[in-house]
Amino acid sequence: MIPASFAALQDRESFIGRHIGPGPDDIAAMLQAVGADSLDALIEEAVPDVIRDTAPLPLGEPATEDDALQRIAELAAGNTVAGSLIGMGYYGTITPPVIRRNVLENPAWYTAYTPYQPEISQGRLEALLNFQTMVTDLTGMEIANASLLDEATAAAEAMLLARRAGKSTSDRFLVSDRCHPQTLALLQTRAAPLGIELAIGEVTPERAIEAFGILVQYPDTFGRIDAWRDSVRAVRGGGGLAAVATDLLALALLEPPGAWGVDI
Repeated sequence: MIPASFAALQDRESFIGRHIGPGPDDIAAMLQAVGADSLDALIEEAVPDVIRDTAPLPLGEPATEDDALQRIAELAAGNTVAGSLIGMGYYGTITPPVIRRNVLENPAWYTAYTPYQPEISQGRLEALLNFQTMVTDLTGMEIANASLLDEATAAAEAMLLARRAGKSTSDRFLVSDRCHPQTLALLQTRAAPLGIELAIGEVTPERAIEAFGILVQYPDTFGRIDAWRDSVRAVRGGGGLAAVATDLLALALLEPPGAWGVDI
């Protein structure tokens, strides 16, 4: 191993080359493809004189990697890290250090294998199985899917599943107005082109029986906790399906939706 000199470690140009733009070989290949001898020649041919600015940009001296990291740390120190009170599904979580260090920060999980090798595929399948098992335990459901996006996207998938799998002939999907606003917004976007009548408001047994499906939030976006047993029973009695958007951590203490006979 050849020891690097201090001057080499302080080389500002190498930092730029590693982090910004294509490498010399890439540039040469692209210039050859377009038939230009150099970048300057390419600019001469491509950029009209009337809009070309030949004056150098006042960027100052390039920084070393250490200087850049120090400057980034100084900028980050100016941030104010405050407690989030937005709610609406955006809740802080605690990641145990052993999980963070050995899983999330462990490069062996994402550098040792290519995605199609059986070693990483088996590991992913095992992780998904563990996740699905945990979800069924917390929700009280018989089956848990994986690899779909959560919250608003999952709500749209639940709406479509209720439309396709239910026996109701209604075109109406009843959604509690106490669902998270981002969920309501996405449902409106997905429902319109599919001819689904999206009814947003109070979910009651009388309204539920007239819909092909219902969606309620548990706990709702304001933190309130309601049992929706009667509405679930009503929509299912009319041939529809009932869906619940919930928080898995909350279900560690609350009665699981599966106990109400929820479908999704």
